[in-house]
Amino acid sequence: MPEVKLFSCTASKTLAADIAYHYDAPLSDTTLARFSDGEMQTIINESVRGAYTFFIQSTCQPHDNLMELLLWIDTAKRASAGYITAVIPYFGYARQDRKDKPRVPISAKLVANLLTAAGADRIMTMDLHADQVQGFFDIPVDHLRSEAIYTQFLSEQDMSNVIFASPDVGGVKRARQYSKHFKRELVICDKYRTKANEVSAMTVIGDVKGAEVILVDDMVDTAGTLCKAADALMDKGAKSVRAICTHPVLSGKAYENIENSQLSQMIVCDTIPLSKITPKIQVLSTAKLFARAIRNTVEHKSIAALFH
Repeated sequence: MPEVKLFSCTASKTLAADIAYHYDAPLSDTTLARFSDGEMQTIINESVRGAYTFFIQSTCQPHDNLMELLLWIDTAKRASAGYITAVIPYFGYARQDRKDKPRVPISAKLVANLLTAAGADRIMTMDLHADQVQGFFDIPVDHLRSEAIYTQFLSEQDMSNVIFASPDVGGVKRARQYSKHFKRELVICDKYRTKANEVSAMTVIGDVKGAEVILVDDMVDTAGTLCKAADALMDKGAKSVRAICTHPVLSGKAYENIENSQLSQMIVCDTIPLSKITPKIQVLSTAKLFARAIRNTVEHKSIAALFH
């Protein structure tokens, strides 16, 4: 069995420590130095020759997080690591996965190329914004599903009056997984945007009168869509509206929008650390799932088996 080395990067220090705890292994010793202009220098303070190395880093903002991950991967490759896995709980730039207008980048493909060129042998991530991003890689991608965490959490609650809802048409498949698992109804909120991060209109397709509605999404950025959806659902007679969103990007006025919205609760994962604690937001840990996935990778066992 090869030696396993777990590395914590700047954006995911708390999550990396929790993963190491569940994996029952220490985090490896590293130093992140900076030149006076802010340029990073990554230093691994122990041998990784022939080892299975796992670098845990969400590529959320700022951009330094992505650059830092690339540098750590290159450092390990040049130190003769045996197998390098980039564990990316939140995969930034995945929203730009196609050309939806002329003269725009396919940023998800560019990031995939950068990670591969840096020397990654494998990618492990959770809830990509679009499944097809996996196809941008020519190396294996382990796509973990937060459903394993949320279904266990929701199973401990009374689901008899729950209806699941998708905040937009694009998220119907995601929300349908929950409605099928719990054998509950599904409704759709159809949104119309005039520009990015701004929802102009919201229409509810389905009956929610008297129901406890759970909105399902993969990420929450400014929370504009979710708050508009919550308003529309409450206007249609919903008893309450909660939301489960894997990645708490929470930029701009997101916290303010959530606090002032009709959402009774938002449940997120710890793929991105929160910058603010608020009573409406509950955080669920992904550490145990990532630790099990890392162990299965090292032992050459199925990752899909974790979700059945």
